[in-house]
Amino acid sequence: MYSGTTIRRGSGKIVGVHQKIDRAARRKIKKYISSSVEFPTVKEILHFEGLNGPDGVKRKSPAVDEPWHFIDPNDSTDRALIGTINDHIYNLSQALRNNNRVRASFEAAWLAHAVVDGLTPAHHYQLDKKIEELWGKAHNERISLREKNVIHGDSLRDTLQKNWEYWGLNGVFTSHGMFEVGAASAIATENFNDLKFDRRYLTKLDKLGFETIYLDSIQKINDLNMFGQLTKSDWTGVLAKQTRQILVPEMIRMVILAWYQAVMMAEGKVR
Repeated sequence: MYSGTTIRRGSGKIVGVHQKIDRAARRKIKKYISSSVEFPTVKEILHFEGLNGPDGVKRKSPAVDEPWHFIDPNDSTDRALIGTINDHIYNLSQALRNNNRVRASFEAAWLAHAVVDGLTPAHHYQLDKKIEELWGKAHNERISLREKNVIHGDSLRDTLQKNWEYWGLNGVFTSHGMFEVGAASAIATENFNDLKFDRRYLTKLDKLGFETIYLDSIQKINDLNMFGQLTKSDWTGVLAKQTRQILVPEMIRMVILAWYQAVMMAEGKVR
């Protein structure tokens, strides 16, 4: 999801979807956290979004050791993102246990970002396979910013064709960006103060664990075929309504549950 231009620190303050989700999740989780846990404030969490978040790393670096938040809902063996999320949950729990506010703020922000990206329909597209097809190498083997952004074909015509397929009208990455900007516009005036969330979600989390609930959530969103709708008819009112009423509320709830799982681990209530 869109987190600002990642050019300057405050670029996503108003229109950043990740930032808006973090604010809503932090408001909701407050009543469920005991006073014994010093969970980071929203200001502390948002310090590690935008320019200091995963998207900022992608803009500033070659594709080496950078976050890759894509998942194929139809492939049960695709567990890279799940592993990343589980690592962030564990690291957040340890930071909370040790009262390390800076580390806890970082882990809470990057955990939320990964959770949201995994639920973003555009991130269900197998971008890694498309990159390998167009570049002729894995996404993490593009070793410079220029190489990440320009595809070199076997000829001038091949170069133009491949870059158009990726960056051109209805290209792979253009459609990805269109979805995220469309979602940002759809919720521009929303604050999600009326989000439906109560202790029943926490009871379910305690029974099933975050991973099971999250994978079910991904499948639920994938079944809506929102990215497929976009590629066929561009951004529509139907997509905007689904984003406001289903997609983003689901994202907020999953961020709350991921954070709460870490809180419970920090208190020794779950492993």
